[in-house]
Order: sequence, then structure tokens, then C-alpha cells
Amino acid sequence: MKLAILSRAPQAYSTQRLRAAALQRGHQVRVLDTLRFAIDLSGPEPDLQYRGRPLSDYDAVLPRIGNSVTYFGTAVVRQFEQMDVFTPNTANGITNSRDKLRANQILSRHNIGMPATAFVRNRADVRPAIERVGGAPVVIKLLEGTQGIGVILAPEVKVAEAIIETLHSTKQNVLIQRFIKESRGRDIRALVVGDRVVAAMRRSASGDEFRSNVHRGGTVESVELTPEFEQAAVRSAQIMGLRVAGVDMLEGDDGPLVMEVNSSPGLEGIETATKLDVAGAIVDHIANQVAFPEIDVRQRLTVSTGYGVAELVVHGGADLVGTTLGDSGLSERDITVLTLHRGTTVIPNPRRSVELQAEDRLLCFGKLEEMRSMIPERRRRRAKVRKLPKQPIPED
Repeated sequence: MKLAILSRAPQAYSTQRLRAAALQRGHQVRVLDTLRFAIDLSGPEPDLQYRGRPLSDYDAVLPRIGNSVTYFGTAVVRQFEQMDVFTPNTANGITNSRDKLRANQILSRHNIGMPATAFVRNRADVRPAIERVGGAPVVIKLLEGTQGIGVILAPEVKVAEAIIETLHSTKQNVLIQRFIKESRGRDIRALVVGDRVVAAMRRSASGDEFRSNVHRGGTVESVELTPEFEQAAVRSAQIMGLRVAGVDMLEGDDGPLVMEVNSSPGLEGIETATKLDVAGAIVDHIANQVAFPEIDVRQRLTVSTGYGVAELVVHGGADLVGTTLGDSGLSERDITVLTLHRGTTVIPNPRRSVELQAEDRLLCFGKLEEMRSMIPERRRRRAKVRKLPKQPIPED
């Protein structure tokens, strides 16, 4: 396998470990400066230039893109994708995870536990937002902060309002988040590779510091995850579109609470704490998957007129409940079921003998007109009515 590692820090621990792991396994590997690429769209096919010359062929690319070059870096990764070069982390996945608000919005619809979060811009909306997440103390986060930078604990509502007003005045966007006091300044970093957690560590804050980041002086120790925490980490990474990710979770009273999904996790802390070859696991995963470059179904499966991809939900009381896929009549209507989602279980390429249950979600490819007739009318959300105190009736 010929592997390119995109990195602006060739001497960094993580870059060096990944390069060494690839060489140790007999692969060809080069570390390429992300900012030295030029995207070439002048020819009949998408192409890349590197340092002014046409880029040679690569089997896979591993992005290690810093915050400051996200836009250009993801453009380069996207170009590799269009050239059918395998990448464990897609450009879309990196973009999703880099913006804390966008990541929370995506995870919130997939039943992933997270600290209560609000996002507002108008000054009048700040106090109600603080109340909605549970009141003070409250955590205030810059949307694109890293390594604990831009994360502030406000002990009182007035202090929180003052901090948020100041940050808004400097054109900063912030999240307002519940403070999870039971975590006691600790969190868990799970390193996800593919569909499993290959290493996990617990980070503990130092002294009065509530942020547990190693860059803030926190300490680390290896930890064995429960199935609940492992499943939350793997699902979060996959939902983001990342096959290599560091998932940070708090230990809440009711289970794991996902704080962040990092698309370029550092390896030094977790390899030191666990004594595991995380870099090797990443390289092995890429080598095993290199023949299957990322496919954007929106580009590939919607080119046929009248055909597309849709998700159909089997509703309780519907005719499909209790029938098998083979007897459902879907294939006769030119609809192919690609994947069946049942709760947190995913059944790829389900067999015709699978019996459908209420609330099953079917990812299908087929004739849009046929699928449109099976999609129920969209349920309208009821507006939450806030009860006002009764006003005294004025006397004549």
C-alpha cells in the first residue's frame, strides 16, 4: 500500500508514529504538507498537484488536519475522494466534527447521550438558555476551541451572561452547556478505529482545574470501557463519518455523555497511558479497507432519472409489520433494501427472511415515485406553550 499522511507537523509524535507503523508493515509512506497541494480542475478528471508537480498515485490518504487549515485541508481531502483514493476520515466528517455546534446537532437526532446544550445569539435569549440547560454553574464553549482552550466554567448566571456578552461582542459564537458535576473533572477519551475502540484512557484534571485535557496539566490512566461507553463512542464516530476518531465522554449518572468527536486525535497521551500500538491499529485498518474508497451515494445512486435513496419507517399498525422482506412486495415495486436499522442494531443487506417490526428503518434505493407513496405525512411539532401567570381583572 502506498500511503500519504497529510500533516503540517512532520516531526510531531503522532505523525512520526503513524509513519513508523506503516514502514514497519512494509508499506510505502510519505508525509505531505497539506498547504503545498494545488487542486487541479482544468482537465477531464479531478487531479492534484503537489509542490508544483502532478501528484503520483496513492492508494490511501490519512488526514492530520489542524484547526487553522480546516477549509483548505478538507478541500484537499475531498479532491482525494473524487479521485477514488481511500481515506478513513472524509472531508464531510472532518468538517462536521470540527464545528462543535454542527456535531451536537447531528448527534442529537441519533439518541446519543450529550450534556444539555443551547446556542443563542440575542442577549435577551441568554438567561432562558442557561435555565434550559439546568442553570448555573454552566460551561461556555467557543465553537472551534481545541485542547481545552475557549472552555469556561461560569459559577453564576450573571457571570455567565457577562462572559457570553463579551464573547459575542468580539464576534465569537459560543455554546451554553450543562455542567456535569458528577464527572468531577474527569472524562474518557476512546480511540475509535473502524467499528471498535482500540484504546481508552481516563483523563483527570489537576487541582482546581475542571478541564481534564493533558495540555491543561491533566493526568491520564488506562481504562477498560463498559459496552455502553464503547457503543456510544463507535456510534458517534460513525455518525460523524469518521473511521479514526477520538471520542471524549463524561461519566454521567445515567451513562456516557459525548462531549466531542475529534477527527485528528493525538496519539502520544493514549499510547503512553495504555501501552498499546494505536498507530499500528490505524495503519492496519487502512490497509484492510483500502480497496473500498468512500462512495457518496448522492453522487453515485441518484444519476438514474426517477431513482434515488430514501429511508422508509415501518410504523406500528402498518401492513408491513410482521411480514418478511421477501413478502413485503418492495422488490416488486423496484425498491431494494440496502440496510435495516432496528434500534441501535444495524443489519446490512438484510435477507428476505427477515421479519419486519414496528419502527424498523429501511435505507432503500429504488423508484422515487414508489417510495414517495410509502412515506407518511410529516408529523408537525407542537409549539411549546409557556403558561403566563393570571393577571388580575381591572375594576371598572
